[in-house]
Order: sequence, then C-alpha cells, then structure tokens
Amino acid sequence: MLKKRVITALVLIALLLPSLFYSSQAMWALLVAGFIGIAAWEWGALLGWKAVARILLGAITALLCASLSLVAPNAIGAGEAFVPAAPWVLLAYGLSTAFWCLVMPFWLKHKWSLQGFGGLVVGAIVLLPTWLSMVQLRGLGAGALLGIFAVVWMADIAAYFSGKAFGKHKLAPSISPGKTREGAVGACIGVVVYGIAIRQTFGLELMPLGLWILALVGVTAISIVGDLYESLLKRKAGIKDSSNILPGHGGVLDRIDSLTSTLPVVALVWLVFTYQ
Repeated sequence: MLKKRVITALVLIALLLPSLFYSSQAMWALLVAGFIGIAAWEWGALLGWKAVARILLGAITALLCASLSLVAPNAIGAGEAFVPAAPWVLLAYGLSTAFWCLVMPFWLKHKWSLQGFGGLVVGAIVLLPTWLSMVQLRGLGAGALLGIFAVVWMADIAAYFSGKAFGKHKLAPSISPGKTREGAVGACIGVVVYGIAIRQTFGLELMPLGLWILALVGVTAISIVGDLYESLLKRKAGIKDSSNILPGHGGVLDRIDSLTSTLPVVALVWLVFTYQ
C-alpha cells in the first residue's frame, strides 16, 4: 500500500507541477475542468447512482466548467484582462461560503444524507466553486496557488502527526474515528507557523498580523470541516473511498475534500479585500 501511495503521489506531482507552472490559463482551466469532472463522477457514487448516470454527471460537469471558461475568459484570467470579481463569481463563492460556514455545522451534527435533486444541488455548490477558485487563484501566479495548496497540506500533515503523538480525545467519533481534537489543534499550530514563515519570507503583509493568524486558523478549521464532510458522505454511502482511480489514495474527492471547502472561501476573501 505504501509503495502504491508513493508511486501515485510522484506521478501526480509530475503531472501537476508542469501544468501548474507552464500551461496557459485557458489550458489550466480545461485541465481542472476534467479533474472536477472526475470528482463529479465520484459524487454520483455518493448519490448511489449507477455507472451510466455517473458518467453522464461527470461529463456534464466537465463540459459546464469548460463552457464557463470559454464564455467568460476575463473572469478566469484567460482573456484580454483579468476581471475576477464578476457578480456571478461572487454569487458562486458566497453560496459556497454560506454552505460551509453556516449549513455544514448543522449537517455534521444531524448527519443528513444526500438525496435526489438536493444531492445534485449540493454537488454543484461543492464542485463548481472549487473549479472556479482553483482557476482564478492561479491567475495570481502558480506559486500563489501552490502556496494555498500547501496550507491545506500542512494542516493534514500537522493533524496526522500531532494526532498520532498526542491524540486522546476524538473530534467526531461517529463520522471519522481517527481524527482527534489534539490533531485539530496541531493542524492550527502547524498552519500558523507555516503562514507566519511565509509572511516574513515573502513580505505578504496583506493584513495585520493578528488578522492574518485568525485567517489561518479559520482556513484550517474549514479544511477540517471539508474532510469531515466527505468522511460522513462516504460512511452514509457505505464506501471506503470515493473511487479507486488513484491507487493507494482512493479517488479525486479523497484528495481534494479539504480543498473543496477551503479554496472558494479563500477566493472570496481575496476578492473582497482586493476589489470591494
């Protein structure tokens, strides 16, 4: 299993980094559209759909994202100008942020299930803003998007090791028994340390230090919520992984669960602080 995980991770990195740093913004948007299409195919499994319906869902989602990139190139930085704060963009991020920050606490508490048309709507709220934010934030520079990815990765790594070393109190035992409160605290500490180091190294004085630390803690909390949410959905669907498309890692949703909750919120904060 470890060998598979390492090999798959190396292949993913070999594909991600050249695409991230060297592809055009339009090509990046299309690549991410395909990626999100696979995630939508996996979302169909969480809804209990059969093979053909899942394939259709994935294909339609990918085509929708690709169509948006062609219809509104300026919004994603692929046109003559980069105009990211379009009203429909703010609406998409606003719905996503409201879902993760306001609806999700009740969802996790009551352990609701995905059902029918509502499951499709939730899937759209989860996946489409993720595509949009992954494309728009890359418009700030490949390094900027990679740095945001690293915040989420740091949260996962710090949570894992602090949980292993100090974990005694379960965070959400009925949803994800392996996660602990100590792991969550460790994730916050790891991200704050990383965020302060990046701030000092690159002079990222986008906001006062206290607000910067608060934002880092908030991002960490939201990333944990995204992780818990996918764990809940898989438990409800009776599956261990969203798919087996990534040997040793499960599926695309298993790799981006924290990003689906984090990236749209980060993008909204960026637009509000920069363009409003």
